Amino acid sequence: MIEWSEQHLMIRDAFQRFVEEEIKPNQEELEHGDLPPYGILRKMYSTFGMDEMARTRFEKQIAAEKAGKSKSEAKREPRSGDGGGAAMMLIPIIEMCRYCPGMVTAMGVSVGLTAGAIMSKGTTAQKEKWALPVLTLEKIGAWAITEPGSGSDAFGGMKATARRDGDGYILNGNKTFITNGPFADTTVFICKLEEDGVAPEDRKMVSFILDKGMPGFEQTKPMRKMGMHSSPTGELFLQDVKVGRDRLIGESEEQAQGRSGAKDTFSIERAGVASMALGIIEQCLEYCVAYAKERVSFGKPIGEYQLIQLKLAKMEVARMNVQNLIFRQIELGENGKNMTFAEASAMKLYSAQVCTEVCLEAVQLFGGNGYMAEYKVEQLARDAKVMQIYAGTDEMQIRAIARDLLTR
Repeated sequence: MIEWSEQHLMIRDAFQRFVEEEIKPNQEELEHGDLPPYGILRKMYSTFGMDEMARTRFEKQIAAEKAGKSKSEAKREPRSGDGGGAAMMLIPIIEMCRYCPGMVTAMGVSVGLTAGAIMSKGTTAQKEKWALPVLTLEKIGAWAITEPGSGSDAFGGMKATARRDGDGYILNGNKTFITNGPFADTTVFICKLEEDGVAPEDRKMVSFILDKGMPGFEQTKPMRKMGMHSSPTGELFLQDVKVGRDRLIGESEEQAQGRSGAKDTFSIERAGVASMALGIIEQCLEYCVAYAKERVSFGKPIGEYQLIQLKLAKMEVARMNVQNLIFRQIELGENGKNMTFAEASAMKLYSAQVCTEVCLEAVQLFGGNGYMAEYKVEQLARDAKVMQIYAGTDEMQIRAIARDLLTR
């Protein structure tokens, strides 16, 4: 794939109109008020039939699984030939990120990470009960792995536990920086299984499905953040939360082991950062080109100065590179393939870095105006920075890429 098709452009134009009509008028409340993004996201899903498409894909997969097909066969969709299916999921991300990247984070964690974790390892009954309502955005999901003392070392530093209790379990622990945490209806909680004689670092990782309002399960109010204000983030506290085996993902301690599932989820999250980055880069570039034409300094538009031209040229190079990474992602998906963990890490590392660089250069190009909220590049610069942190910091991406290279 080397360029957007006519079908892609039609989809893009339709989503641009939705953004102009539904997101831009509410941007101030999303960014600086107390308006959660979920109502607008649900309207988007309904307007474009995304909820029904999700339901149809889900029903096909479940029917295939019940027919005895393997998970890879059940997940595989027919190739459309033009990237339409994959692009239908990525184009909304790109367009929303022009104004409210946080909305994409909220949507992605719910539909992609939470539902994805259940769809990957869960039983058919768990998928039907918990994954489907999240896939259609009828319910909001959260994926809880990060803890106060374990950011990058999510597995080694994890202290949240599950203790066997008859046929069920008792869960304890704290989670922090959890996207959708304050409002989630369904939460995938990752913890370590307490086992006699087994050192904490060697214990099994298991995942459970929690519902809002369960006794002992507390979801805090949204936390204050530097950016991504349209994405509610909170803390979770579990104190002696009793759950049945039906909430253990896969209903098997072996099936529910969280390390491989979490790694798969991280891979999905990392690859998705590129689409977010492209939307932000494209918007910054449009703002900067327009400003360079109209802003006059020393008697001529600043776009006529070579240092400003260099900034614009580097932004365009970044835009082209990130767009080409997305084209490759779409092409792989249409051929029933996925990026490796290292490839997804490389995609995330580059996209997050150049996006942050473009945003900071946009602020610099605007000068004093760029530091003011009115000119919007200030918001995009704040929003972009977290992409170098969540889903694994830049340093962790480098580690993943290098490990893959060194083990070949």
